Amino acid sequence: MEPGSASFCGSYRPTDVQFLLKPIDIDPIDLVEKERLIQSGRRHYSEMLGRESLPSARYLEVFQHALAMGLRPMAQGVLDLAAIIAARRSAEITLVSLARAGTPVGVALRHVLHEVFGRAPVHYSISIIRDRGIDRNALRFILERARRDPAGLVFVDGWTGKGVIARELRRALADLERDWGLSLDPDLYTLTDLAGVGVAPSDTDYLIPSSILNATVSGLVSRSILNEQIGPEDFHGCVYYHEFAHADRSVWFIEQLLEDTRDLLAAGYMPNAQPVDPRRAQAHSRALLARLRARFGIEDENRIKPGIGEATRVLLRRVPERVLLRDPEDPQVAHLLELAREKGVCWQRDPSLPYHAVSLIKGVIHA
Repeated sequence: MEPGSASFCGSYRPTDVQFLLKPIDIDPIDLVEKERLIQSGRRHYSEMLGRESLPSARYLEVFQHALAMGLRPMAQGVLDLAAIIAARRSAEITLVSLARAGTPVGVALRHVLHEVFGRAPVHYSISIIRDRGIDRNALRFILERARRDPAGLVFVDGWTGKGVIARELRRALADLERDWGLSLDPDLYTLTDLAGVGVAPSDTDYLIPSSILNATVSGLVSRSILNEQIGPEDFHGCVYYHEFAHADRSVWFIEQLLEDTRDLLAAGYMPNAQPVDPRRAQAHSRALLARLRARFGIEDENRIKPGIGEATRVLLRRVPERVLLRDPEDPQVAHLLELAREKGVCWQRDPSLPYHAVSLIKGVIHA
């Protein structure tokens, strides 16, 4: 692979997405040791990768229930987000999803924008990393080698939790404008915006089925990596999990999602191009973070992960201290209870939560 210039489609179809990531090999690190290194400041989270495993048979059953329950709201969200994007981009559209939670959303948006709105978007998936910024080599590829119109770029993710990545995107693009003299739309477009920091059709914490699996619903690609293996001209890195191909559901999931969008349209659903007002979500987010920091004595806000999507990712790839659930009987959190059972993580009910769930990462520096 020529550094910084090649792309690949993972396990998706080539027309669905081009990952601007450099596949690398990396030895997985023990999760507790990873947390110690992150929380002590000795290593950045992007330099390491925990071992990723296939979901258990029981968890796959829970996923199927989640799919039956969450696919329709997600399909509606994709239709509405596509309508918002189509209304805001009069000419060329380039979807730039943030790997990896944004990738399935970007793939679905590409299809819906073409099928429903008669547009012909191109979709790339690139890396952005908290405290490290966006992959400038990937952006340079899109703008210079692919010759995409800067005015047509749309940055896409699955959801916001605290809004960290949306704020990282704004900082990165402000720096880019200073250095390159190029202004790009700094808004992050998501299905639901719990933090009130971007553009979204919803601010509701609902179960997005693609949020509760890892690589097998994201093109068999890991989250992005930025360590000593990434040269100055390279794209940020990733691991491509060839060994999971037999269990891959990435294209299948998109087909299920698109079938639901078509069913909605056939039933007369009219996509809504009006994004949600972010002020309510901003107030909820600020109040929750302040309350949890005080209640649990948490100094580092990065240990608080609000919303179903973020809470799930903690259980899948971090070391949780506990999971807070607004209503443990709600079927939308059944997968969290299953993961907590599998990993021996305690959970507790908190009916005052503005979201369905919040995960707290364990402080392990002195553990």
